[in-house]
Amino acid sequence: MTRQLGIAIVVAAIAIILVPDVATGQAYAVATTRRRTAVVVGATVHASDEAKASSQAAQQSTAAQQSTAAQQSATAQQQSATAAQQSATAQQQTAAAAAAKPAPAGALPVGTVASTLPAGCATSAVGGVEYYHCGNDWYRSAFQGNNLVYVTTAPPQ
Repeated sequence: MTRQLGIAIVVAAIAIILVPDVATGQAYAVATTRRRTAVVVGATVHASDEAKASSQAAQQSTAAQQSTAAQQSATAQQQSATAAQQSATAQQQTAAAAAAKPAPAGALPVGTVASTLPAGCATSAVGGVEYYHCGNDWYRSAFQGNNLVYVTTAPPQ
């Protein structure tokens, strides 16, 4: 900016020096002065345009930086929310695992279907339903299509 101002001052000084040539009435000097005057005006306008362009570039740069900062802030907030949600999910899973009653060692999962009962099962009737107690597992008879099967259940109450 200061360089452009310095150029404009030098051009203005040259134009002032050439003004006496116009007073003498020489046609060549007048034509030259007019041409140089046009150059001075053009240089001044050009310097003004450059100042506007640099100002606009600075504004665009500032706007781009603000936009980038806003995007980074939004991304950071989203990541924070995701981390909080994952933490809450992990706590829920831990609580659910602690609340779940573990099955006795060697017991089959509830709902397992067997076509025959293992050897050495004891029969118990609870609430009109016949249960079979075989080691750590409790079975109840059921039909699967036309076939009699045995399904593991929770211990009767």
